[in-house]
Formats: sequence, C-alpha cells, structure tokens
Amino acid sequence: MLRFLPYRHQWTVDPTWGAAVVAVLGCALPLLLALFSGHSGFLWAAVGAFLAAQADPLHRFGMLRMLLLTLLGACSAGLGFWSAPGPLESLLVFAAGGLLLAWLQRFGREAGKLGLGMLACLCLGQGQQGLGGMPNPYAVAMLFTLGGLWATLLAFSLRGLHGLRLWPYMPRLPSVLKVLRQHAARLPKPQWRLYALGCTLVCGLAGLIVNLSGQPRGYWLTLAVVTGLQIDLKGRLRRALKIALVALLAAGLLVLAGRGLHSPAQMVALALALILLNRALQVGRYSLYVLQMTFCVLLLAESLAQDWPLSRERLLGSLIGALLALLVALTLYGGRRLRERRAARSGTDALPH
Repeated sequence: MLRFLPYRHQWTVDPTWGAAVVAVLGCALPLLLALFSGHSGFLWAAVGAFLAAQADPLHRFGMLRMLLLTLLGACSAGLGFWSAPGPLESLLVFAAGGLLLAWLQRFGREAGKLGLGMLACLCLGQGQQGLGGMPNPYAVAMLFTLGGLWATLLAFSLRGLHGLRLWPYMPRLPSVLKVLRQHAARLPKPQWRLYALGCTLVCGLAGLIVNLSGQPRGYWLTLAVVTGLQIDLKGRLRRALKIALVALLAAGLLVLAGRGLHSPAQMVALALALILLNRALQVGRYSLYVLQMTFCVLLLAESLAQDWPLSRERLLGSLIGALLALLVALTLYGGRRLRERRAARSGTDALPH
C-alpha cells in the first residue's frame, strides 16, 4: 500500500499526543459549527469524533476500532433517541445495553471500552430526545457517523505522517476469537452471571426512571449509572463507594463550571482543553478511563447548554444514578458473602465427626 514520508525515523512526534491532536481537531470543527450556527445537531458530530478518537490510530487495530466505534456508536445513539418516548422501549433497550456491556467486559479492557462507548451513546440519545434539536434518530446517526468519519480521516493523515500503512494488515478471525475466549475463561461464570444480572436490571431501571420522570437531560442519571458499572467480581463496597463519590464530585465540578462560565464559547474552549488532556494523559486502569470518558462525553453534551440554573435537577439525577450503581456493588457483595458461607458450611460438614 501507499506509504508517505519513508524516512519516518526522523520524526519524533509522540504517538499519544498525535492521537490527542486528532481528538481535538476532530471535535473542534463540529463544536465551532455548533457554536456559530446555534444548532445542537453538530454536537452529535463532535461526540462521534470524540468516540472514534478513543482508538489509537497508530495501533495495529486502531483504524478498525475507529470504524467500529463510529458504526456502533451511531446505531446506539439512534436507538436511544428512538426509545426515549416509550417506557417499555426504554426499559428493554437499556437492559439490553447493560447486558451487552457486561458481556463485552468479559473479553478484556478494549472490548469493555467498546461496550462503554455504545452505552454512553445510548444515554445521550435518550437524554437529547426531549430537547427538540433533532427530528428523528436517522439524523442523529448520520451526524454521529459524519463526525466519526472526520476523525478517521484525520487519523489516516496521522498514519501517513508516521510512514505507516494507511490500512494495516488484519489478523485472521480465528486468532481473534481464540484470544477473546482466553480472556473470557479468566472470569468465573457464576460470578459474571450475577454481575451481568445486576447490570441488566440497573440499566433497565435507569432508562425507565428517566422516561417516567420526564427529567430534562436525563443522561446525567444514566451516565452516572454507567460510570459506576465497573466490573469488580469481588464485590468490594469500598471501591464502589469511591467510584460513586468521584462521579458525584465530577458532576458537581461540571455544574460549577457551567454556572461560572456564562458563555458557550468558554465552555467549548474548556471542553477542547479537557479533551486534549484526557486523550494525551489516558490512564491504564479501566475504572479511571471510564471516569475520564464519561466526564468528557457529558461536557460535550452540555457545552452549548443555556439552562444551567437547573443545576439541582442535574445533581439529583447524578445522585440517583450513583445510588443505582451502588445496587450492583451491594448485589455482588451479598452474593460473595453467601458463597463464602456455603463454602464454609460445606467444609464443616465434610469434617469427620
């Protein structure tokens, strides 16, 4: 395939910062269009560009992951927009989203990131439906796809600057499935089933609550639930409580920033700066990555908001979402304690009298 700049050893650009530049440039154009036109539809293009830029374009599977994130994110956003008017649709769609997230987390961190992006887009789609900015889910999916393809085009340019193949060689599908099965085999099935059941119930309940309450910008509630759904099969309550408190603190800081920065232009500048830092200084731990990503997605969705006096509703939604996420931790903790008691009782009965 075509190669650019064959003397790539002369380039000292840090790949991490290159990916961060792709993320910022990908989000900057849609945000500027949204700022000057006043149409919130361009925010979907910005979210699509941000989600696609979560994949490292210099990685072997980076371009494939960018296209998968764009395609699946667009479908999820449109599905969330479609399910918003009906309570039964919201319940079923969000329950399926929680089950899908738990299933993908079995196959490793990268697959979990894919499920996280899909569920975050589902939350935004449901929450943005009541704002009246978009006519139908097809328009939402189209704008999301355009933003993701714009970031993908920038990623192709970055690969060319580094002298890499524009489309790298892909591994054989049996090899990929073998690796995924190895990741899935590391998790005990009984514990994962309990976790998947908790994710399914709590996500479905969150979608139903947002629908029945008619809460404006309901993604504050559902994204708080998504942030707390960290796979921790040991059911440690202290860790779950820390995650919930950090999520509430991040929501409070965003509310303070929205009330303090009275201009949408300042919010856009803040969003671009945080996206640059988020993509350049991405952490390795999955739980911290989830906090980073959901906070940036929430900031993008709120960058043009003019109703910051409704801060109480936003914080209340985040609080309810954090409490729902803690239900999963309590369920896992109770299941672990029950299994320990059964194991201890079985060991006691096996002793000779």
